[in-house]
Amino acid sequence: MSAVTEIGATTGGPARDRAARPWLGAVLRAELTKIRTVRSTVWTLLPTFVVGVGMSLLAGLSFGSRPPERTAGFDPLFPAFYGLTLGQLALVVFGVLVMASEYSSGTIRATLVAVPRRGRCYAGKVLGTALLASAVAVPTVLVGFFVAQAALGRYGVGLGADGAVAAVIGGYLHLVLLCLFALGVAAMLRSPVRALAVLLPVFFLGSQGLGNIPGLRTVTQYLPDQTSWVILHLAGPQDEGRWVRDYGPWTGIGILVLWTAASLLGGYLVLRRRDA
Repeated sequence: MSAVTEIGATTGGPARDRAARPWLGAVLRAELTKIRTVRSTVWTLLPTFVVGVGMSLLAGLSFGSRPPERTAGFDPLFPAFYGLTLGQLALVVFGVLVMASEYSSGTIRATLVAVPRRGRCYAGKVLGTALLASAVAVPTVLVGFFVAQAALGRYGVGLGADGAVAAVIGGYLHLVLLCLFALGVAAMLRSPVRALAVLLPVFFLGSQGLGNIPGLRTVTQYLPDQTSWVILHLAGPQDEGRWVRDYGPWTGIGILVLWTAASLLGGYLVLRRRDA
């Protein structure tokens, strides 16, 4: 069923009124239908779980095999969320494809005919993306945590450990917000190639690569995929000067919220002011 048919079938009233004023619920269902029926888009979600959990398992096995004398100052929460540093990239690609693939295929025209109110159209895409990203983020974070702790053996901890629950919540927010951030960037650039050409090098080099250079960390610590590292216990011991960040765990999540809000606002303004 096409997006136009889906919207027209669920809002009632004359056909012209249905096209002019579809309810947000109908728009959301149409967006979920489009995403579900495009296999290449849906399959980008699977690597988030596979890579995220797999890398956390490998990190747990690596640290769990160390002798006690080499575990001084070891944080058992680090391997639990290490897999998110790579697993997040699949969700970034998903967020880009949800928005920008319609521009590359030309179907954005049909979408805007079906939903001429662009704010409602955009809200449907954002909500649909957030729902599917959440459906992947929750099992990825939880399974990754328990798998890593099991692999750590005697060094493993449970959800009752200090900071564990906050880290799990932060991991979920990290994945969903990054996905929506990518959607906003794609809406501004209106091309999957351009959006990925900007996002992937930033996440690979700007933060995870160049971010390890102490002189550049003062800047890279504020990049979107870095701000959650304190709450995820990936930034290093915060009581050591060489690792310390200029913000706390929840402040870092707040910075990511601001990045995401700015990206989504920019995407909406472009969608509202430019023709398809």
